Formats: sequence, structure tokens, C-alpha cells
Amino acid sequence: MKVERTAIPGVLVLEPKVFGDERGWFMEIFNRRGFREATGLEVDFVQDNVSRSQKNVLRGLHYQIHQAQGKLIRVLQGSIWDVAVDVRRGSPRFGAWVGLELSEDNRRQLWIPRGFAHGFCVLSDSADFFYKCTELYAPEAERAVRWNDPALGIRWPVEVPLLSAKDRDAPLLADASVLPAYPG
Repeated sequence: MKVERTAIPGVLVLEPKVFGDERGWFMEIFNRRGFREATGLEVDFVQDNVSRSQKNVLRGLHYQIHQAQGKLIRVLQGSIWDVAVDVRRGSPRFGAWVGLELSEDNRRQLWIPRGFAHGFCVLSDSADFFYKCTELYAPEAERAVRWNDPALGIRWPVEVPLLSAKDRDAPLLADASVLPAYPG
């Protein structure tokens, strides 16, 4: 597995090895030992999720203030623009974001550690989005930051996204409940 560090320490792009021949291809999506050796991280995933969304759907920016989740993200079908935003109060990169395309063709994965809001928009006609979480979903702890917060300046590749009411009405980062002080 190839690991690429991003501008925000802890957020990683992973490129699994793909083995192919004239019949097709094979790759491991996750291997605990391989992940630990490649990233230096020991993670325990407790929940896997899959969603399907149509073109121009934008989901996010979501996070949990208690039971904060680390997420390993991959696209099974289609293409998305994926974003992680540091929402750890006191972090030297508070409000900084990383964005990249994940697709069935590039087979890249994104590791987003605890303390980050996450969102994506669909670039293809539809996309099947798969992610592993280190904590269970806790609806009472779920929070969101507005996708187009001017203070974040995220350059989304969609002009008129399809949004849920929750995402459309989410607070700006300055007004949002965020994770407790950054541990350093």
C-alpha cells in the first residue's frame, strides 16, 4: 500500500496494490496489519456504511462531537470530490481542509482521523460510497458545518448542489459546536 501525506497531518491518501490480468483485478480494501505497517496507526473499525447518491448531491460537512469517528473512505462506483475539515478547537490547522477526487477508477482511499468534519459531492451520474468507522454512529452527537462557509473557502466542483435541509441550514464553523481542545 502506498501512503501519501496531505497538507494536514493525519489525513492520508492510500493507494492499495491492485493485481490484475486479462480476467480482471483484485485488491484488498483493508488489512489491519498492512494498514498499521503503512500508516503507523492502530485502528479498530466498528461500523461499515455504504451510500448511493446521484450527480451533484453534496453531503456534509458532518462530524460527531462525542464518539468522534475516524473514517476510511472509498468509492465503489462512480466519482466524488471528498473533503476533510479540521474542527479540533485549538488545532494549529483549525478550519483547514483537504479535498481530492476519489473514484472507482483511481481506487484511492482517504483516511480521516477523529476531529475532522467530512463531506463529499458526486461528480458522476451516481456514486456508491463506502466507509469504515472507528466509532458507532451517535445521532445525539452528530454536528455539521455549512458546506459553503466563506471562512473555509472550500472549492466545491458543483455550482448548485442537491442538499438536505440539515446541510443547507448547518451553522458556520464560527458558530458550530466543535470538538474539545486539540491535545497537541
